Amino acid sequence: MRVEMSPENPVLVEVVRGDLVECLHRARVAVTAPDGSLIASLGDVTTPMFSRSSLKPVQTIAMLRHGLDLRDALLALSAASHSGESYHLDGVREILSGGGLTVEALQNTPDLPLDEKARNTWLREGKEATSLTQNCSGKHAAMLRTCVRNGWDTASYLDPQHPLQQAIAQTVDEFCGTHDPASTDGCGAPLFATPLQGLAGAFGRIAGATEGHERAIADAYRAHPEYPSGTGRDDLLLHQAVEGLVCKGGAEACLAIGLADGRGIAIKIDDGAGRAILPLSAAILSMMVEAPELEAHLTRPVLGHGQPVGEVRVVDGALEPLASALSR
Repeated sequence: MRVEMSPENPVLVEVVRGDLVECLHRARVAVTAPDGSLIASLGDVTTPMFSRSSLKPVQTIAMLRHGLDLRDALLALSAASHSGESYHLDGVREILSGGGLTVEALQNTPDLPLDEKARNTWLREGKEATSLTQNCSGKHAAMLRTCVRNGWDTASYLDPQHPLQQAIAQTVDEFCGTHDPASTDGCGAPLFATPLQGLAGAFGRIAGATEGHERAIADAYRAHPEYPSGTGRDDLLLHQAVEGLVCKGGAEACLAIGLADGRGIAIKIDDGAGRAILPLSAAILSMMVEAPELEAHLTRPVLGHGQPVGEVRVVDGALEPLASALSR
């Protein structure tokens, strides 16, 4: 089945260099109530789309339901797209060692650290891309540890028919609703297509939880926001700006956000441009919560010869329909 994005998704973000608009980014946005119902939207929020790493907290909830015994920072790391900083790598090793495993058990696609400083240090030491330093290694380590706790085979843990992946698929369906087509993520794990509305509702459910596994992963994110992402990352900046927020970004410019009151937000930039995510999410959040620190993220600079010569920003008036719906 071929699924295409709607051509009606609105232009929400523009890139200005000098006095000219250089680029435009179409996007779609879903905002949900604590019960998961849609309260505001822009663009198509029901057509299946790949949530990519935004789904990691939901995947971790599936693992917790099946005996994953992690808490605090290591639990946050199990749902991370980490930057490969030293504390991330130490945490992955600790997750594995708690299951009697080593980094050789990891089957995620080898890569270098995302963080520039960590990557340069790694390369200066003469090291190559590894599964450990790839940003999904925390999730894969947790998957392996879950397999050990259940006596499941660790060599085939990425097989879509493996008991672990079946359990994850059922949990994703419960939280978000899943649809064909399914595929394989960049790290090698099974990938799910979900409606944007379902993703927003899932994060509202997690952030608004008062108990259970949902509350556990929300508390881990809130207490250790540097573990799901890393220094300077958009996720970390949003966690620091809004009290009680839980958010997770994914590849190709997908972002899911949950607020402590149970409302959820999900955003997808059609062309996959990650630069558009922070200004757009900050603008939407500013309409929904009181958080002065968001003002610093409403634009991001466009550089010319290392100096600001423009900005990435929300198109003037583009969010008025969303604001109107949220005010009802």
